[in-house]
Amino acid sequence: MKNGKPTIHEIARELNLDSSTVSRALNNSDRVTKKTIDRVTRKAEEMGYRRNLMASNLRKKKSNTIGVIVPRISRYFFSSTIAGIDEAAFAAGYNVIICQSLEELEREQGIISNLMANQVDGVLISVSMETKNGRHLKQLRDSGIPLIFFDRHLKELEGSGKVLIDDEDAAAKATGHLIEIGCKKIAHFTGPSTLQIYKSRLKGYRSALRKYQLPYDPDLVVSSRLSEKDGIMSVKKILEKNSEIDGIFSANDVAAIGAMKYLKNIGKKIPDDIALVGFSNEPISEVIEPALTTIDQSPYEIGKIACSLLIEQIGNKTSDANSRTIILESTLLERDSTKR
Repeated sequence: MKNGKPTIHEIARELNLDSSTVSRALNNSDRVTKKTIDRVTRKAEEMGYRRNLMASNLRKKKSNTIGVIVPRISRYFFSSTIAGIDEAAFAAGYNVIICQSLEELEREQGIISNLMANQVDGVLISVSMETKNGRHLKQLRDSGIPLIFFDRHLKELEGSGKVLIDDEDAAAKATGHLIEIGCKKIAHFTGPSTLQIYKSRLKGYRSALRKYQLPYDPDLVVSSRLSEKDGIMSVKKILEKNSEIDGIFSANDVAAIGAMKYLKNIGKKIPDDIALVGFSNEPISEVIEPALTTIDQSPYEIGKIACSLLIEQIGNKTSDANSRTIILESTLLERDSTKR
């Protein structure tokens, strides 16, 4: 045995069979009898034979592997979407390679190149905050590798499938809730304007102000990468010029929680002085004091549906899965940060 690992040829020699017959038996070919398949399988197990899946996949030009790219695995939304993706992939016989861009375009580009080199059958992606165009993603499509976006997408790649929530409607719900509890001057923390997701949430914020006949003030909108530190810096910046703000709608929970911590440190009462609404229902949003009102996006369902859409496209390249957009409902979860 070479390197202690038995080969198909050695199994064939032991059973006095052709190597081609052993190969077919190990692949459950209908050109081999069940008796021969059982005989070969038993001998292979006895000898400790392990199939070379990589070589087999190369021959079939199919890896049964899906690449998943998220900005940060540590974020609850993305870890939950990954759980949904993994369940759908496992049920369909696919393996999952999980990668994180850490919100960096260069890293995302490198991941795409590596996934293509590893011949993945398809890619699911939520793009980084630095991703302004889809040249590197277009390479996937040009190579015949199906691509499905979830959560964050690029408008310029409209031919690709997407699984999203209605971000504009969700943001309008969040802002409208603040207005309905009495807020008159509401700040908005947004992400990079290059990403459609933050454009939509800003649009929803503005539409709610318009609906309730409140003026839009661009000085109350602060753009950042929406980290906890950014939340602190954003609320500081707004309070310097607009000390009378009485509400904050943040495009994610993390920045909202940063703002909340700062406001408590300077003696502001939440929600009496300033009410806050976040976005994405991070686990910490429910246990922080006061608990944060937020938008739940059903991330597990987003992941599961996105993966099913991708597998449909892999199995049938002529289907419309690669250009379909699926919009899921969001839910406003009212908690103590807005209960006046």
